[in-house]
Amino acid sequence: MKSTELLLDELKSALPGVEIELVMNPSVSAQHSLRVAPKDALRVAAYLRDVAGYDYCSNVTGVDWLDKETTEKIRTTKTVTRTVDGIDGIAQAAEEIVEETVKRVEPGCLEAVYHLYSMRLGPTDPHPPVVLRMRTLNRIDQVELPSLTPVWRAAEFQEREIFDLYGIVFTGHRDLRRILMWDEFEDHPMRRDYVDPDDFEYEPTPHDEVLKRAEEYKASLAAELPVGEVR
Repeated sequence: MKSTELLLDELKSALPGVEIELVMNPSVSAQHSLRVAPKDALRVAAYLRDVAGYDYCSNVTGVDWLDKETTEKIRTTKTVTRTVDGIDGIAQAAEEIVEETVKRVEPGCLEAVYHLYSMRLGPTDPHPPVVLRMRTLNRIDQVELPSLTPVWRAAEFQEREIFDLYGIVFTGHRDLRRILMWDEFEDHPMRRDYVDPDDFEYEPTPHDEVLKRAEEYKASLAAELPVGEVR
């Protein structure tokens, strides 16, 4: 059985210059994945299908990675001036190690994850499933990734779903439009920072938190109306 690590070596050998890396999975399943640069994604996908035998894309999903703040302690040497004890007006320069805490923000991104199988080779030469990943440059205005539907047609509806719910724009997709939400809907409900609207009037039988928010929403509308006007 070919491991993901061996497949990575095979791809690098067969496709010189390809940008691809192994993403380790520390869980019990240990199902590692491959993350490929968007510019090389179609080349890698075609090789996986035509040479490695991964002819079936069973599932495609999206992931939203928010900005991540990290802290790091850095030691630096600084020159400080001290007054000599017992001697007025005399100072000495000395070096000391100062420890500072530096905060950094790693920009977030959106990710598309493809689960691949070999239907052709599976029965005679068991192939482990392959997880192929791509990431956008950010999650704001550079959210394009190449569509892999030219290689696996089965990804067509699922890429539309990711476009709808996460906002990834798949360039080269033949029919990229919303599939769950209506065309006029704004935002992407599966984003981690998505905020539910205050208007819950569409809920036929609101209860619990939904009922509370619906009542608050109606109260806010009433407060905005001129005195004596009823909506």
